[in-house]
Amino acid sequence: MSLLLVVSDKCKALVAKRNGVSVSLAVCVGYVMDLWSVSRRCTSLIITAAEDKILVADKSGDVYSYSITEPQADGKLELGHLSLLLDVTLSPDDQYILTADRDEKIRVSLAKAPHNIVSYCLGHKEFVSKILVIPNYPDLLLSASGDSTLRLWEYKSGEEVYCCHLSSICGPETTKTDQKYPVSRITYCCQGGYVAVLCDGIPTVYIFQLDAIAQQLVYRQQISLKHKVWDIAFEETGDLWILEEDSEAPLQLYRPCDGQWKPVTDDKGLQKMSKYLQDNWTVFEGFVGAESHYSSLYKASFDNMAAYLQRKEERLQQQKKKRQDLQCGSNGQTKKMKTEESLL
Repeated sequence: MSLLLVVSDKCKALVAKRNGVSVSLAVCVGYVMDLWSVSRRCTSLIITAAEDKILVADKSGDVYSYSITEPQADGKLELGHLSLLLDVTLSPDDQYILTADRDEKIRVSLAKAPHNIVSYCLGHKEFVSKILVIPNYPDLLLSASGDSTLRLWEYKSGEEVYCCHLSSICGPETTKTDQKYPVSRITYCCQGGYVAVLCDGIPTVYIFQLDAIAQQLVYRQQISLKHKVWDIAFEETGDLWILEEDSEAPLQLYRPCDGQWKPVTDDKGLQKMSKYLQDNWTVFEGFVGAESHYSSLYKASFDNMAAYLQRKEERLQQQKKKRQDLQCGSNGQTKKMKTEESLL
């Protein structure tokens, strides 16, 4: 079983639950629940700012919309890619749909006419795992990829304005020379323009600050943890919540103090939520120790030229040996004939 959860500003909760091949969507508003059945596995979900629709990206590369105001209506196909979709988001005014796929592309489409493609943001060398339109700077898009980079875009024109190589920051934390840093989570805090990033398989949260004028990210801090991290989220106040793969202490809270995030242990909200997670840990047991799904998204490369040159060299050596054998045979026959002539 797998779960996806999205919560909107007005506390509408969207849950995608998968058992086997069937997927169901549920929207909970107070005690009212609307339910839809989806045929393909969801990879990303989002509720519009107007809270009238749900956008669902799936593994076949399609985006469907489901009406919250008319829950009895079927899903509507909005757009499609020729590749696996990994993330979908919207501009804060709901005018643009942004989609990211396995083939390094970010597409920007008009929400009212999704067949009308506004731009492509091209530059990543591997799959694009996460995209985020900066809420208080709605013309800027932040993207992350399996190529171990964070990039800023003016997405309406498709122009890349900044690139950060995570290997230069995360490198000291790992010993592998070929370590990759696919970003699994991005969360943003408008107060201060802080960005927290989580890389798959690395128990560390990296914090940056957006300099919107210079259009760049400034590295501020890293928070090292003892266990695998499942998710991260900022509050509006700047408090950072971290969900770990640890049944004893699944939830961590870090609070900004003098420009640095420091752990908090005496918060009543933290204690209450931690106890709730501990009491219901059986819900998470199926996810403990789960393998990364990002490793399978990297494209395999084959060095066919090296194998070709090796086979060519072997073939040339065989031909050379064959000619030498023929020449030796010919010389022996000539010598025999001369010997017979001399005896005569």
